[in-house]
Amino acid sequence: MKCLKLSALVLCVALMPGAFAPSTPADASSGAKVEAVTFAVARYRLDAGQSQFMVRAFAGGPLWFKGHDHFVRARDFDGEAELTPGALSPASLRLRVRADSLEETRDVFTEQQKQIINKELREIVLETAKYSEIVFQSTDIAVRALTGGQFEAKIGGDLTLHGVTRHIVIPTTVTLSGGDLRARGEFTIDRGDYNVKATSAVHGLVRVRGKLKFTFDIVAHQV
Repeated sequence: MKCLKLSALVLCVALMPGAFAPSTPADASSGAKVEAVTFAVARYRLDAGQSQFMVRAFAGGPLWFKGHDHFVRARDFDGEAELTPGALSPASLRLRVRADSLEETRDVFTEQQKQIINKELREIVLETAKYSEIVFQSTDIAVRALTGGQFEAKIGGDLTLHGVTRHIVIPTTVTLSGGDLRARGEFTIDRGDYNVKATSAVHGLVRVRGKLKFTFDIVAHQV
């Protein structure tokens, strides 16, 4: 239900295109014909100005207490969602982020340190010249209705990062209000599963751990 793309970090969450139109065959006993019920698909476009996509890398190594976790923000991303009001499914979400738009945000680092971190992020960690996008493409979704226009969703899909594609499941809270859609959630991956290298400092005594935590808060408007 999502698509994530890095380098042009793109995370996508998309409902299956097309309307959900269940139909019931004629009743053999009465001869009555039951008309099909059709639900129109609603399409939403991501508003990057009101949305956030962050990656947290945890400090590790023997001197991890002297290091700092990294909070990396995507500056350039887009996406769209489709869903079928009244049917809940099929549904999907797509998000794309340009990989080289990721940048360190924490104030614990000086501007010079941030420049070094961002350069290593592009050239060593993500290799954005070779792998320009991170993409999540939804393949299946399970939805449970809550109250007040909210839904709990488990979005299964393929995450492509650093040239490697793996299937993951993303827990998401979706809120519908008028013509707006908001999707919030988080998930973690092991960078080793995607052949993503880690940077280090103090001669390797401080380094990034294997776990990366992604968080997103996406606002989209119906089109």
